[in-house]
Amino acid sequence: MIIGIAYDLRSEYLAEGYSEEDVAEFDSDQTIDAIERAIQENGFKTERIGNTFALCSKLAAGRRWDLVFNFTEGLRGRCRESQAPALLELYNIGYTFSDPLVCALTLDKSLAKKIIKASGLATPDFAVVEKESDIGKVKLPFPLFAKPLAEGTGKGIDENSVIKQKGQLKKVCEDLLKRLSQPVLVEEFLPGREFTVGVLGDGNDAYVLGAMEVTMSEPSMPLVYSFAVKEECEKLIKYLPLQKGKLFSQVADLALQSYKVLQCRDAGRVDIRCDDKGLPHFLEVNPLPGLHPTHSDLPMIATQEGTSYNDLIGSIINNALKRLKK
Repeated sequence: MIIGIAYDLRSEYLAEGYSEEDVAEFDSDQTIDAIERAIQENGFKTERIGNTFALCSKLAAGRRWDLVFNFTEGLRGRCRESQAPALLELYNIGYTFSDPLVCALTLDKSLAKKIIKASGLATPDFAVVEKESDIGKVKLPFPLFAKPLAEGTGKGIDENSVIKQKGQLKKVCEDLLKRLSQPVLVEEFLPGREFTVGVLGDGNDAYVLGAMEVTMSEPSMPLVYSFAVKEECEKLIKYLPLQKGKLFSQVADLALQSYKVLQCRDAGRVDIRCDDKGLPHFLEVNPLPGLHPTHSDLPMIATQEGTSYNDLIGSIINNALKRLKK
């Protein structure tokens, strides 16, 4: 069985002249090397496909695979993560991770939160700023948190993202609108503890792998999980296993319900933060979680729970293969 590996390589886009911020979500050579090695050590042959442009070319040329380990983030638009899986569905080729609808829906954080809220699950109240005139229409209590509507990896988030008054809200929103050319999600800032939860499988078979608390190494620093912080997480962030107990049950249940409601599959990572009463709220879900063996949250959770990197990758593949047999 040959498994093709589709991915966006950060170094390739940098060589084409894209900026570090442009390619923030893309993967390092070390990550792709590790994924390929893990797939091979699970007993499969591999072929590197490359990005969605390369996938298009190879499909048009007649190339096929038994399964594609799809890890492409896409380059433009809020539907960019759905481009590769949509192509693979067109050609009737099985692939890992969520389908095109889920990839597009979860990248638009406001739509994902609307579904979470309609399902009766807790998430901070929010507003969407599509243009400068929308800033004055935001009627949420301060403090607030502002971030791009359709980005990941902390892109567009920095120390200014926590907003305490109207003037700051205007400045931050105007900057994000101009710099990233997309709407801004403004939500109530929750002051409590933050967690990230790994979930595997799909449907009724989905389960929580584990949960990790995210804290700053320097307690006096506010926790703003920005791209810059994530890039230096080994130095700036302290990750702590969330021990079993009432809070773990609440966090895990919310993560699992959110994952199921949004119909994610194979693997994902759900971010949760507590309010001032200690009650967990859904922030967002990543249906294409980072997979660097030691740097990314999901493999860190796996290691924390005694699951090897090879077993994590194997679980993702085996779950996808089950769909091919149905």
